[in-house]
Amino acid sequence: MITYESQRVAYPYFIVALLLFALQVVIGLWLAVNYAFTLPQGLVDVFPFSTARAMHTNLLVLWMLLGFMGGTYFMIPVESRSELFSTRLAYVQLIVLVTTGVAALIGFLFGWTQGRPLLEIPFTLDIFIVIGALIFLFNVAMTLLRANNWTVIQGTLLGGLASLALLYLFGIPFYKNLAIDWYYWWWVIHLWVEGAWELVTGAIIAWILMQITGVERQVVEKWLYVEIGLFLFTGITGTGHHYYWLGAPRYWLWFGGIFSALEPLPILLMVVDTFRHVKERKLQIVNPVVWIFAVGCAIYHLIGAGVWGFIHTLPQINYYTHGSQVTVSHGHMAFFGAYALLNLTVFYYAFPKLKGFEHFHQNMGKWGFWVTSSAMFVLGLAFGVAGVLQSYLERVLGMGFMIAQAQMQLWFKVAIGSGLVFLVGVIIIIYDLLRMKPAEVRR
Repeated sequence: MITYESQRVAYPYFIVALLLFALQVVIGLWLAVNYAFTLPQGLVDVFPFSTARAMHTNLLVLWMLLGFMGGTYFMIPVESRSELFSTRLAYVQLIVLVTTGVAALIGFLFGWTQGRPLLEIPFTLDIFIVIGALIFLFNVAMTLLRANNWTVIQGTLLGGLASLALLYLFGIPFYKNLAIDWYYWWWVIHLWVEGAWELVTGAIIAWILMQITGVERQVVEKWLYVEIGLFLFTGITGTGHHYYWLGAPRYWLWFGGIFSALEPLPILLMVVDTFRHVKERKLQIVNPVVWIFAVGCAIYHLIGAGVWGFIHTLPQINYYTHGSQVTVSHGHMAFFGAYALLNLTVFYYAFPKLKGFEHFHQNMGKWGFWVTSSAMFVLGLAFGVAGVLQSYLERVLGMGFMIAQAQMQLWFKVAIGSGLVFLVGVIIIIYDLLRMKPAEVRR
């Protein structure tokens, strides 16, 4: 059962996020089909690859942001021991963001775009994104200020949300010098994903772990201090692995290559330390499927963002793999591990409470986790093998783009197969969450 009535505002955020998640996966499958098969030119003219890619990546950002925001609205009342400042503002914010997202998707079909990857949304729609983000920040900040019951989790979350709203502003202008334009483009892309979002992830995971394990607050909050330190140290400095080919000073080769890999460590250590406390003190995990998603989030976070990212962003390797399918492999595994599994962890914790019960049947959720996690690993490997092949053929042997593409088609077909399995897992999860029913507790 929910503790505060205003927590119910999270439910529509979760529903919209889940629907956009499914749509993003479907469009991703269409992109893989574009790589694996030669399509009729008439079809390509109507729905070109660039349009589908813009939809796929912007749906990714939108559904994850809505999941974060809904999770924050569900979590903040409990953490601050106060109702939200304004549920009306929360609904207005949802309408603004969803309307802007729909307008952007329709606009992409008609060529209304800035053309910059992940930041294709035109300037006019950027204004509404900023308005939605500011409404969110204002609502959360006023809730915390009014409650005046500060914790490390609240401070970390608020810092992440403020950074999220502020950093987006740097990607709105278009700079005539492309080196400068891409420099600030990376400020948004990297410092959003590997800075502000990391703080939000750390705060939400810390709160979830406390709720499902009963572990003491100081156990998880000490890792949030580490998370803040690494955000200021490695998260910001690690942006340099995007500066290699922009004409930036040579020292960024060292800074970017070394510091990037340390960013996911605090969340993994937080989960490991929590597991140690649970085992030593024989604490009972209240909701096993939430625990599975949380552990999966930490492990995938380390593998996809940390290991894959570190290997890929070493300057000596990135010289060959930059812009290849290796980047796609890293991106898929990192986003799924760090943020998709985070949202699903929150959903599985919050949905039963929003529906009015504590305990529910766990099996379908566990199936959804293992199907999506396994399929994503195969998908990441398929893109990775294709990327290594592409890098060797194009950048070592000097073969043409289309010749290299022909040699990679087998792996794109593997990507289609694993993507279909992943879609099945997503459908299982959505069905389970929407049709969730209470279960009796066996003592």
